[in-house]
Amino acid sequence: MMWVPLLACLTAGIVSVPKCQRGPGALLGAVRLLAAVPGLCQRPENRCATSNAVTCTKCLALGPECGWCAQEDFMADSTQKGRCDTVFNLLKRGCQSDFVESPTVHVTIPSDQETNTQVTPGRVSVQLRPGSEASFILKVRPLEKYPVDLYYLVDVSASMHNNIEKLNSVGFALSKKMENISLDFRLGFGSYVDKTVSPYISIHPGRIHNQCSDYNLDCMPPHGYIHVLSLTDNIAEFRNAVNKQKISGNIDTPEGGFDAMLQAAVCQSHIGWRKEAKRLLLVMTDQTSHLALDSKLAGIVIPHDGNCHLKDNVYVKATSMEHPSLGQLSEKLIDNNINVIFAVQGSQFHWYKDLLPLLPGTVARQIESQAANLNDLVVEAYQKLISEVKIQVDNHIQDLNFNITAICPDGSKKTGMEGCKNIGYNQEVLFNVSVTMKGCDTTGGRKYAILKPIGFNETTIINVQKSCACQNGDNAKPKRVWADEIFPDGKQPHCSDSGCSYSRETLPSEECRQHQDQPICSGRGDCIEGKCFCYKNKLGRVYGKYCQMDDFSCPYHQGNLCSGNGECEAGKCKCFADWEGDRCQCSLQSAKQCLNSKGQICSGRGNCVCGKCECTDPRSFGRLCEYCPACNTACEENWNCVQCHHSNNASQAKLDQCKTSCAYLLHYVDQTSECFSGRSYFRVFSIIFIVTFLIGLLVVLIIRQIILQGNSNKVKSSADYRVSATKKIPLTRKRLAAQALQRGMKPKLQPLKPEEERDPSFSHFFDTSHVYNKEKNFGNTLLLPWA
Repeated sequence: MMWVPLLACLTAGIVSVPKCQRGPGALLGAVRLLAAVPGLCQRPENRCATSNAVTCTKCLALGPECGWCAQEDFMADSTQKGRCDTVFNLLKRGCQSDFVESPTVHVTIPSDQETNTQVTPGRVSVQLRPGSEASFILKVRPLEKYPVDLYYLVDVSASMHNNIEKLNSVGFALSKKMENISLDFRLGFGSYVDKTVSPYISIHPGRIHNQCSDYNLDCMPPHGYIHVLSLTDNIAEFRNAVNKQKISGNIDTPEGGFDAMLQAAVCQSHIGWRKEAKRLLLVMTDQTSHLALDSKLAGIVIPHDGNCHLKDNVYVKATSMEHPSLGQLSEKLIDNNINVIFAVQGSQFHWYKDLLPLLPGTVARQIESQAANLNDLVVEAYQKLISEVKIQVDNHIQDLNFNITAICPDGSKKTGMEGCKNIGYNQEVLFNVSVTMKGCDTTGGRKYAILKPIGFNETTIINVQKSCACQNGDNAKPKRVWADEIFPDGKQPHCSDSGCSYSRETLPSEECRQHQDQPICSGRGDCIEGKCFCYKNKLGRVYGKYCQMDDFSCPYHQGNLCSGNGECEAGKCKCFADWEGDRCQCSLQSAKQCLNSKGQICSGRGNCVCGKCECTDPRSFGRLCEYCPACNTACEENWNCVQCHHSNNASQAKLDQCKTSCAYLLHYVDQTSECFSGRSYFRVFSIIFIVTFLIGLLVVLIIRQIILQGNSNKVKSSADYRVSATKKIPLTRKRLAAQALQRGMKPKLQPLKPEEERDPSFSHFFDTSHVYNKEKNFGNTLLLPWA
């Protein structure tokens, strides 16, 4: 009957030849089509049967359609040699269904353990095998009038004076507006300025307690962050706390807002954040905020550790820890389910708006003068936050792919990270979550992934179980089918089809002990015919040759048992190759990343944890704790090595130690110290003093010579003027007489008076203007003095 499909293919090929073709072209086309018929009509390749897989594990890894026959006599009468094939072919070849190893792919949603109200289901169990895919629907529904916690974090620098006064009337009016949104609304209050060290504040004694003295204002001392009022539904208490708030001040423009935000997020018990409430952090400011590394200007070099440091409601690490980075702040906000509303006045609004992509679950709004629109701003920002439903995957699992599609109420479909917008109360957003398993990095064991809708305080935990191995191992012995009978002692032994009647005392037990000093089947199973059959446990799965392994009693790391890099055995993680740690969270190769150029781990100032240095010296920082400005100087650090090359009477043991610990030194020192002695200091000082004195003396002499030269030139000019005047006066008299004759005037010589004769200057300094003035006074008579 094999010719029937072939005939069907040939018929389809002939019919597909175009009717318009005639002659040799049609014949050639038919020949080509017949040549392609074997490829067209060939059945899809059976990768299960053609793989020649010799173990059950390798067979299951080929694909979800493959199965393994564990029946002992399966190969006896079969003409096809191979236990790996599709499940359909194995049954057709005579393998009994009880002996077919083919793990099923299924999704389990425990309906009796649901505690979530907005994100459902809260927990999902998915069993996968290599190449398989499983899907389920995640529902997110924002509830109406959900509890709301709103914490005001206010910049109380002097420029925010008018806005702080506006807060006095906010509490009651805002609570009335929020009644339409939430029936359970609470308010809290905190203030911040900046780090209380120079150059951020003035440390002048007259201003250190009142930074606003230049403005004739009475300000409170500056502070990093003060938690003033815990979350409360008493509006009068909120107003009293705001009324008592005074402004403060600082010097530079940026404020310490991120420092205060991180403390408000992580100090949950101080603030009073409720687990069941929507958490809003309203940050009011008119300036930018300091970022990480800015505090180095004040000599603060210790990175922020991300922990709460409130003592008596005051942040006590403001002067010893750096500002947090944006990544660190974002992580703490997401971990604590905090939504941030930046209420910014002035031109710095766009600075905060540009930060929104780096801080998920935040919005930025611009407040008007004196915060007139503050109430409407809070309500509008809250409605925007709850109207957007997005989802992200935390704690990604190796070899697993998550494909998430959002199905919005209007029927449109978006990616999970894009999500849906303009979602109203009680409107349901569906997310189609598909989980695909590419391969197996471990054998068995469960792992966890977390689906987290951004801004919601509920999550969905996905428990993924990888079916990478057969229940009966990789041998060909027949598989037993165990009953589900529950015994009165609560244990469920695994029994064969023939029944469960046996005497535990008469069973061989030595083959069921992992070690002679350990109990039979590790105390968690029964030994039947020299093989352990493990009890069922409500906490999880117990397995292993001696029931020594399980998937629940070992520590977890990032939601994964033994970090996914080991198996749980006797309550301790047994790490796979190249992994170490009590949770198998550290790679053996990671320790090399902590070595500096000298071969020291973390530069001798820290511990290597999973390839990262944790500095134990609070003064050090850097990836390898290599930076420590306040630590020993280079001379002190290398003093022992300097002595190695400086001492001529060192012992052989000391010299051997020098060769190993100081081999990296390339420069040697001689017997002369490189440091100045007391005599050297005096000599250098004397030389500098003498040179300075000589240069000063030379400058004085040069200036004196310049002054004398200038005075000499003035005296010479005065003498020349006198000589030239005596020579020019007679000539001038003759010219005046000649000019008078040319004009027809008769010069009249007037004799000098006796007192004028005795004055020699009168005849030597004759003013011609005086002559012409005389001319004007006496008409045609020109008066000339005697020569």
